[in-house]
Amino acid sequence: MKTVRDKVAFVTGGASGIGLGMVKVFLRNGMKVVIADIRADHLDSAKLELDAGARAHFIRLDITDRDAMRAAADEADRTFGKVHVLCNNAGVGSLGDVRKYTWSDWDWNLQVNLGGVVNGIQTFLPRLLAHGEEAHIVNTSSMGALLPMPGGVAYIAAKSAVSGLTEALRCDLDGTNVGVTLLVPGPTRTNIHEVAQLRPDKFRDSGLHDVEADLAHRKPPAVWLDPVAVGEKVLDAILQNRLFLITHNEFAEGVRQRFAATMTGFPPGPPDPEKIRQLGFDVTNRIFAAIAAGQG
Repeated sequence: MKTVRDKVAFVTGGASGIGLGMVKVFLRNGMKVVIADIRADHLDSAKLELDAGARAHFIRLDITDRDAMRAAADEADRTFGKVHVLCNNAGVGSLGDVRKYTWSDWDWNLQVNLGGVVNGIQTFLPRLLAHGEEAHIVNTSSMGALLPMPGGVAYIAAKSAVSGLTEALRCDLDGTNVGVTLLVPGPTRTNIHEVAQLRPDKFRDSGLHDVEADLAHRKPPAVWLDPVAVGEKVLDAILQNRLFLITHNEFAEGVRQRFAATMTGFPPGPPDPEKIRQLGFDVTNRIFAAIAAGQG
């Protein structure tokens, strides 16, 4: 997108944390913003903090509810007109040892952190393509998707799926009016530690209650990134149509080690050019090649 001024953004999880950081930056740069969030208390506090008047519209939304997502998209259209920027940002940071998991822990993580992104894309993408104006989708993953660590298997599974989904989405939408960015945030000062307050009754059969109770008392250290700083990076990525936005270079060496370890899984020796010819599949991707060469 060449400019976001006078454009419309729809941000899930937009009433706190990284979502609210994006909202503040978007408003500051002349956008109208629909702020969707499941927590009524966060929506109320965001209204007071933003004081954005008619340029902000607030919707209470459960992103796992497809009918509610469609209704929210319709409400956005009625309120501001065409949506140009979709930020699939809402998520839950349900962490803990996989040996304590119940089905509810798996289902909640996957339905929110992956299913919510799918619902956003399936609801809004046809609208973004149909209006034909410059548009952009931002999907929030996690540093855990690039550098998995112990203690969050379901969360990491969902966020890793979001990463793969977003890269494939960029491939499918190449040449259209819709750009795509994968946001990979590291430690940021958010309310993700309040995860226990978000768990619905149908997912209360959990093995992680003790972990979530401990998390509720954790306060993000001051060294963690300011959500507004993340929002500024997101805006730049939208304007530059950058596929990858990773907020913390402190993890770069760990990610390099992970990908170096991945390469050890390939058979030894160079690939056979004749076999490549006969496979019937591309073995490289021009989008990644262009980015790696500094051309995308």
